[in-house]
Amino acid sequence: MVHLKRISPDGIETALDKAAHYRLLNEPLHAESICLDVLEVEPKNQRAIVTLVLALTDQFPAKLYDAFHQAEELLPELESPYDRVYYEGIVHERWASTQLERDTASKSVATWLGRAMTCYERAEELTDGKNPDPILRWNTCVRLQQRLVTGEEERAPLTRDMQTEFGEDVPPR
Repeated sequence: MVHLKRISPDGIETALDKAAHYRLLNEPLHAESICLDVLEVEPKNQRAIVTLVLALTDQFPAKLYDAFHQAEELLPELESPYDRVYYEGIVHERWASTQLERDTASKSVATWLGRAMTCYERAEELTDGKNPDPILRWNTCVRLQQRLVTGEEERAPLTRDMQTEFGEDVPPR
C-alpha cells in the first residue's frame, strides 16, 4: 500500500497559497487535498480549515451531501466566533445556490437562504463595522431570494384564462 507523505511545517504557508490558487482554478479536490496535508501537520491551522470549508462548498454540485456534512463538521474547529457564524452562513448560502441550480423547490432554497442570512446577521454583530463581508453576503442572499421569486412567477402554471388566450393546443407548463 502507498502511504501519504508528510509536508514540512516550513512549507505550510506555501501549501496554503497553492490551495487558494487551486480554488481559483476551480480545482477544489486539489485544494481539499492540500488542506488535509496541512491539517496533518497543524490540526488547528485556521487558514487550512477555512480553505477546506470553502473547497468543500465548491464541490456541492458534484458531491452534495457528503461535502455539505464535511463542511458543517469543520465549523466548530474554527476558533473565532465570527468565523464560525460567517462560514456557516457561506455553507448555507452555497447550499441554497446549489439547490437553486438543481431547480429544487423554492421553499427549500428560501429556507437555506434564511439560515445563511441569520448567520450573516450574527457575524455582522461581531464586527467593528470595518468588515463589510457579512453585509455583502446578506445582500447576495437578498438578491438570490428576489431571483427565486421572479423565477417562480416565470414558472407559474398557465391559468385557465391564459390557456384560453393562447388556445387549447398550448399545454400548461
